[in-house]
Amino acid sequence: MKNSKGVNKAAGPASPDMNLSDQGNKNEKHYNDLVALSRVSAAISGLQDLDTILKIGLDNVLNIMNGTVGGIMLLDESSQTLSYRVHHGLSDKYAQEMHLKLGEGIAGKVGQSARAVLLEDISSEPDAARLDLIGSEGLRAFVSVPLRAKDNVLGVMNVASHVPHRFTKEDVHLLYTIGDQLGIAIEQAMLYERLRKARERLRKLARQNLVAEEEERRRIARELHDETSQSLSGIALQLEALIEMYTKSGNQDAQITAGLKKVQALTVQVHKEVSRVISNLHPTVLDTLGLVAAARQHAKNTLQPLNINATVEAKGTEMRFPPDVEAAIFRVIQGSVGNIIKHSKAKNASIVLVYQPNEFSLTIRDDGQGFDVSRLTDVEESGRGRGLFSMRERIGFLGGTSGVESKVGAGTTVWAKIPVGQDIRYEKNKSADN
Repeated sequence: MKNSKGVNKAAGPASPDMNLSDQGNKNEKHYNDLVALSRVSAAISGLQDLDTILKIGLDNVLNIMNGTVGGIMLLDESSQTLSYRVHHGLSDKYAQEMHLKLGEGIAGKVGQSARAVLLEDISSEPDAARLDLIGSEGLRAFVSVPLRAKDNVLGVMNVASHVPHRFTKEDVHLLYTIGDQLGIAIEQAMLYERLRKARERLRKLARQNLVAEEEERRRIARELHDETSQSLSGIALQLEALIEMYTKSGNQDAQITAGLKKVQALTVQVHKEVSRVISNLHPTVLDTLGLVAAARQHAKNTLQPLNINATVEAKGTEMRFPPDVEAAIFRVIQGSVGNIIKHSKAKNASIVLVYQPNEFSLTIRDDGQGFDVSRLTDVEESGRGRGLFSMRERIGFLGGTSGVESKVGAGTTVWAKIPVGQDIRYEKNKSADN
């Protein structure tokens, strides 16, 4: 500027409006950054699916950076290789073929050193890997930051553009912060996935054990019926014939006769006991007549002798299920009746089986003393709770749900629901934790 005499004059200080405008822009950027961090944190804090976490994180980063190209590469611990798990704005060919060992290329160096790298133009960077892919994508500006959790690098996040661009320190700081958030979320998701797989292995083992147990029960019951029970029956008949022959022979030795009759009575008693064991292991009526008949027989043989009034009711059109399914449902009935006998002090009990086109339901009620269900959270060392846990597992493996409802002094209700109209069998446990 010149004064009235034509002498240069130093420019005065910037106007207050300009300072306020710059400060306002900075405040707005900081606010947007905080909003983005809050959004990422809120979005991933309640998630357990790894792909969803990564996608939300990447989308928010691209939104903050006003970018359209980026991706997240995760580190495979066994091969020490980085590969794209999620990406945006990159071709499938690029994402599928870009695999980097630690120390290889830009992202590989970031993964190895845990330090970010900023490039104005990656296409002219000699250390970049697969320049052919980079060129075909038209990538220029490029920033890569590590995804860390407890000083362990789990992957890298790459953000790029199709034009040369200089990223600021504030950009890198923000990406670092988001990268650390994602790293922790990735670690938690991986731990959850390992836990899920471990639980699934345990459930698979439990399922196999239940199937093997039922097969063994059936085998032992069959052998007891075909061999032991038949032999005892034959011995009892032979003893009866011997007693009759001895009596007709004219011998009147009362001691021998009494001894023979005692042996016969013991044989009959053992035969009844073996029959009871066979019924508990695997009742023959279950295979021949089905669930309803087996439930009636079991209630009659176990509850009625204890003066517990038991009713068994079937609703709908009775249908037959595969043997493993019927055996699993019968075990639920058997276990529930056992609990009534041991714990309920009930006078009345009912078993209701409901057959519907799309669902089979089972309800077992008693009017006993009940208990506080909330206190039974696990199988105790004494074995208390094992029956309920086994019931839930069996029904869950059939794709059904089950539960127990009880109050002190108000009896107990055990219920189970199983979908029908499909090939129901032992499968992945879907039981609710009721």
